[in-house]
Amino acid sequence: MHAAVEAVPVPTSVTLLFLTLLVAMIASLAFEEKLHAKKSVITGIFAVVALLVGDIFHLLHPPENSHLPIYIPMIDWSVIVIIFGSSLFIDVTARSGIFAWTAIRLTKLSGGDPVRLLWYYAGITVVFSAVLNNVTAMIIVGSLSGVSLRKLQREGLLLGFLLTEGLLTNIGGLLTLISSIPNIIVGTAAGINFIQFFYTAAPYVALVTVITVLMAQRVFKIQPLRTDEEKRQAAELVASFDENESVASPGFFVFSWVLLGLFIIGIATASVTPYISDLGMGFVAMAFAAVALIRLKHEPEKAYVKIDWDLLLFFAYLFVVIHVMEGAQVLALIGQGIAALIDLGETVGPFALLWSGAIASSVTDNVPLAAVLAKILASTTPPTPTESNLWWATIFGCNLGGNFTPIGSASTLVAVAIIHKNKLPMSFGGFIVKAAPFAVIQLLIASVYVLVFL
Repeated sequence: MHAAVEAVPVPTSVTLLFLTLLVAMIASLAFEEKLHAKKSVITGIFAVVALLVGDIFHLLHPPENSHLPIYIPMIDWSVIVIIFGSSLFIDVTARSGIFAWTAIRLTKLSGGDPVRLLWYYAGITVVFSAVLNNVTAMIIVGSLSGVSLRKLQREGLLLGFLLTEGLLTNIGGLLTLISSIPNIIVGTAAGINFIQFFYTAAPYVALVTVITVLMAQRVFKIQPLRTDEEKRQAAELVASFDENESVASPGFFVFSWVLLGLFIIGIATASVTPYISDLGMGFVAMAFAAVALIRLKHEPEKAYVKIDWDLLLFFAYLFVVIHVMEGAQVLALIGQGIAALIDLGETVGPFALLWSGAIASSVTDNVPLAAVLAKILASTTPPTPTESNLWWATIFGCNLGGNFTPIGSASTLVAVAIIHKNKLPMSFGGFIVKAAPFAVIQLLIASVYVLVFL
């Protein structure tokens, strides 16, 4: 996903300098509210500093035969375009009423019970994350949740719903070989096929999904309807809902459903569809956004103003910082430390690898980290997963680490963006306080699963 960086000797002192810079950026993001600065501003400043210092130490190497500024190829444009295209597509099609219609149908199916509704959305989140990508899944499910809870007059539960869904996107991302890029990188290196990956990961995903939802009920105080009076009032409220009231144009409604179905199929099959596989999921997202914009062809700016530009710029700057860190051998230093853990024994080694990989991926891009770990494992362990559970320790660690911090994965960051869009309070530190207990439990279960069953 990142542009290649030439391997050049880097003094340890320089690597430590950039590691300090990375820690400073993470600390600044943790205190963003005290700094009164948006995430894009904080990461933008650190991106500028990283580029300047990187150039001073000759760490920046422009791609051959490229006339673009050196920082342009550093940005993972596939992620940027997926977020931009998916957000634009969802905003336009939402105007047809399909998401409001679906949310009301789910709300009526739940009988107005918040707990039952949470379980419905949890299941949808995991399935969408497994067959689509985590970002698209979060955008769709987050939009639906807001509609449902507003209709039930329970907006106070929205923060809990969105955080739970954000955490579950990374759980769903473990389900198949193609659910996340670390899965593809490590799974391919280990020789794990699609069916084998699914059968191995599915029991863990099912168990942890249930545990995560049960924890969410307690942590976020999402209570079921208990008394007959509560159930009666909820039934009356739900009975008053009319899912068709949000449908202004039946033609546009049907067109949007067809488009959404094709969009899901297109995203899910982008990696295996001829020609499309060369263009990627970003192309699919942008193509469908362009088709959807036909509806607003005279006034597309109505959709453009809904784009979360702060989120997009944050990602762009973050990719630049991580790329420079990679060139400064910060990721390699992390990889060396993790490699030393592999030699601690058949029990301690996988446990230490899983947790250290999770912690590392919570503060940096898990894609280059997964690539570094896959190379280390390929040279030190048997090439088949049945002979070494270190491969699975790496897969679980790289995916679950995203649940520790907002910058640990794109989907959790999108979840926080949706939280802010709904004017709910959630800081970098606040996310860690709420999410860390979930991440710890998920990793403890993964540790037992990897050590005992794999």
